[in-house]
Amino acid sequence: MKIDEQLIGDSGSVTVLAFDTSTAAFSAAIVRDGQRVDSVVSFAERNHSVRIVSEIKELLDRNGLKGQSLDAIVVGQGPGSYTGVRIAVTAAKTLAWAWGKPLLGVSTLEALALGAWRRLREENEDLADDRDIWLVPILDARRGQVYTSRYAADHSGGWRTVDSDAIRLIADWAACIEEEGTQDPQVAAIWFVGDVALHREAIEAAEQSGTRLRRFEWNMDATALGLLGELRYRLGERQNVHSFVPNYTQLAEAEAKLLAASRGE
Repeated sequence: MKIDEQLIGDSGSVTVLAFDTSTAAFSAAIVRDGQRVDSVVSFAERNHSVRIVSEIKELLDRNGLKGQSLDAIVVGQGPGSYTGVRIAVTAAKTLAWAWGKPLLGVSTLEALALGAWRRLREENEDLADDRDIWLVPILDARRGQVYTSRYAADHSGGWRTVDSDAIRLIADWAACIEEEGTQDPQVAAIWFVGDVALHREAIEAAEQSGTRLRRFEWNMDATALGLLGELRYRLGERQNVHSFVPNYTQLAEAEAKLLAASRGE
């Protein structure tokens, strides 16, 4: 799909509030008709639950908005921090129900990848290529694992999912990406984005002669989350406020241990 073209429609003006707490950053944005109105980012991982409501209220207030004037609530549904994902999803469901607004869930990884891609396009003229650019978002999942997926983009606005969200060993995943990218002549470059500093060695180890693996440290940008959410709103997608759940990708460590114990493992 071409995101920019899809956001220019004849269905009228659309304003969404988007936010995510799946990472160390709390990120929120107001997006209207494919453009950022305002946004906020704060790094207070242990205080997401304390700050989320006041940060959202302040963001709306300084833009003269109330919950009832929004068209939809967009939330990062994970994967990421188990507690963080729960905080954002719970807040989003509560606000959507209280304000009577549609709820849209968006992959945290897809928003991470799209936000990074938008910035890379601004800063790198050599990305104006007819071939694909692979965006590989990664979030640290400890023990050499990452939450990750893969997207293909091009300079004309094309955007598609290549691999869905999953938890993978970064060493194996980087090697797989490198091999597939090297063999595909339609791939101009491969960018690992997100928590790349934590996994630099594994990515570098996967680099071969002539490789096109690149790294870009990037934090969550709720503007990208809002763009994806607005697009899905315009396409008629909606989540059921009551049954909507986060995408944890894996059990929390405590739950995994309990499950193993119940099985006698």
